[in-house]
Amino acid sequence: MAMPYTGAFHVYAKKYIGPGTGFTVAILYWLTWTIALGSEFTAAGLIMQTWFPHVATWIWSLGFMVVIFTVNALSVRWFAEAEFWFSSIKVFTIIAFIILGGLAIVGGIHLHGEAAPGLANYYKNGWFPNGFGGVFTTMLTVNFAFSGTELIGITAGETKDPAHTIPKAIHTTLWRLIIFFVGSMFVMAALIPYKQAGVTESPFVLVFREIGIPYAADIMNFVVLTAIMSAANSGLYASTRMLWSLANEGTIPKIFKRTTKRDVPLIALITSMLGGILALLSSIYAAGTVYLVLVSISGLAVVIVWMAIALSELNFRKAFLKSGHSLDELAFKTSGYPVVPWLAFILSGLSCILIWFDPNQRIALYYTVPFVAICYAGYYLRRKFKRA
Repeated sequence: MAMPYTGAFHVYAKKYIGPGTGFTVAILYWLTWTIALGSEFTAAGLIMQTWFPHVATWIWSLGFMVVIFTVNALSVRWFAEAEFWFSSIKVFTIIAFIILGGLAIVGGIHLHGEAAPGLANYYKNGWFPNGFGGVFTTMLTVNFAFSGTELIGITAGETKDPAHTIPKAIHTTLWRLIIFFVGSMFVMAALIPYKQAGVTESPFVLVFREIGIPYAADIMNFVVLTAIMSAANSGLYASTRMLWSLANEGTIPKIFKRTTKRDVPLIALITSMLGGILALLSSIYAAGTVYLVLVSISGLAVVIVWMAIALSELNFRKAFLKSGHSLDELAFKTSGYPVVPWLAFILSGLSCILIWFDPNQRIALYYTVPFVAICYAGYYLRRKFKRA
């Protein structure tokens, strides 16, 4: 609220941590969403092929690319409207899932004639039947699932009355995460025994089918499709604004900050979309090499970004007070400061370090640490070259 800016946190990292960190954060974040774009368009095409098996996947992927690109190219209002409707569908479905699942837990709805399971699945096999280590080995996936919450900061520079709308969005997001994420997981864990839970079938489809809802798989495929479109829409917006912000700061060529009459950075938008297409192609033609490296880096990238956000806030508050300002001047004060940002920083850092103990995820560290070092080295070498 003290510095509403399009691109937000990479500028804060540049000012309150260091210019090298600001550049690295922006590149990591751009890469995360660009790689996600390729995955989203591939997944959308695969879902459509379940209904139209005779149409090639790439045709559907191309069609969705055109739709998402057009929405973002028109104006930020079109992006926001599309995001509202995409997300409304999944929100409605998750609410229905929580309500119906809650009734099934207490016996209001029978699961194929069986008695109400209650909360027995939570304790009948012990609290951690596979050991406590599973909490840490799933953190990378969990963090990736929660990525996107920081998008609110990026939109601050394009929001009307940010002092009112951004805090409202922050608080609303917190409650939605608690209700939709935690609520749906609570219902899943209560209704599906852990030995039955897997990745071969959507847990939403499994529960809806057990309750007796017809066409459960088709309904959830449609909902997942809208969720994918929502993620692609947000991802293209975020990666585009990050490129614009880098250009606006003079870190990359100024051509990327050119905008249309409706203030859409079109060159940055095209570049981000091309990056998504290249990520998609690498997943097809270089899945075990290039794409593996990209996905490994993007998995940790968002956590590193969160650490930079938390540290930026801590340093901002110190600098703000040191320059003679008082806390009363802040339009929005972080609840629980400094405990909240320190927890964000420490827990995000731990989730990066602890994946070392999982051989299947250790590869993310092998690729991400050198990539971050290259970003820092590239930035300072370029700056040294420009001075010379």
